[in-house]
Amino acid sequence: MRRSEWLQETRQMRFQEAYGGWTESRLTQEEAAQLLGVCARTFRRYIDRYEDEGLDGLLDKRLSQISHRRAPVDEVLRLVDRYRSRHDDWNVKHYYAWYKRDGGSRSYTWVKNTLQVAGAVKKAAKRGVHRKRRDRTPWPGMMLHQDGSDHEWIPGQRWDLIVTMDDATNEHYSMFFCEEEGTQSSFQGVREVIEQRGLFCSFYTDRGSHYWHTPEAGGKVDKRNPTQFGRAMGQLGIEMIAAYSPEARGRSERAFRTHQGRLPKELAAAGISDMIAANRYLARTYLPQYNEEFQQSALEEGSAFVACQDLSVLEDILCEHYQRVVGKDNCVRFEGLVLQIPADRHRYHYVKTKVKVLRHTDGTLSIQHGPRVLAKYDAQGEQLADEIRVAA
Repeated sequence: MRRSEWLQETRQMRFQEAYGGWTESRLTQEEAAQLLGVCARTFRRYIDRYEDEGLDGLLDKRLSQISHRRAPVDEVLRLVDRYRSRHDDWNVKHYYAWYKRDGGSRSYTWVKNTLQVAGAVKKAAKRGVHRKRRDRTPWPGMMLHQDGSDHEWIPGQRWDLIVTMDDATNEHYSMFFCEEEGTQSSFQGVREVIEQRGLFCSFYTDRGSHYWHTPEAGGKVDKRNPTQFGRAMGQLGIEMIAAYSPEARGRSERAFRTHQGRLPKELAAAGISDMIAANRYLARTYLPQYNEEFQQSALEEGSAFVACQDLSVLEDILCEHYQRVVGKDNCVRFEGLVLQIPADRHRYHYVKTKVKVLRHTDGTLSIQHGPRVLAKYDAQGEQLADEIRVAA
């Protein structure tokens, strides 16, 4: 006997006991209703239905009638078949985002329950009590997070995913793959944000060696001895904040868990196997869709971003700076390269002069003497142009 049938018989037997007590004047209607766990008005309705139709009148019609809102069987089969054939092992929330974009009209709960009943996905374990989360900053641009995640984004390839996001809204401003997280990748993320939105107030990062010098492993950062990245942030007037625990970077950690769960599946579904195509997919497809789904409204109206009036200055700020002394041959030695300084109308030579070598985010080099750029070179040390310009 099915459980629903057993429940129906139990309810009928209890009603007969209560009805008999009432007809024999041993119980009032209120007492009989209390015995059944209903109100007196409902008990009187039961009496009318029982006297008109007998025990069949007490049957719960909801158990024998199909709701007009119930999904057709073929719709359920299409949903389950598509999940198993194209999205197997995706979590339900990720699959539901694709389901809605493809014109699906059912609710998230219906999709989840349908897949669980069909055995396509397992029920998740109940979550424990969460710690109290830090309040978000009220305005966009007040604090940005940047972090990298090393993961096997496509089979056999481990790349670093660099994400720069806003603390106030969870909006991702910059997102790209690179071979290895470092100073240049951090410069690229910051530059993309400034070009899109403007200068921001503070920058929240882990204690990676390209962000901070840390004299003792696991100790406090040395704020008086900035890295190349810290020097650039100081020039732009952006405050740097170091995180001292994984929990302190909870927003970015939770975002990376989402990316690690979704991105490999989407890249595989799109047939992507190289970094150039993957970065194109991030920029054109994944990043806009992620922001549409996960971006939140700021706590207050307004913005802390300030427009950068001259974006050309970023080329000389968001790069690596190194001090060098020009040799007797009017050349600069830099990491195994010999950079010949060309003749110019200002000086006959620069022997024994202190200059700066700048390594830009595209890998090119330039030599500066004070505010003037003496020459530019490609990554192999070949001179690119003879023009002399004023540095930022």
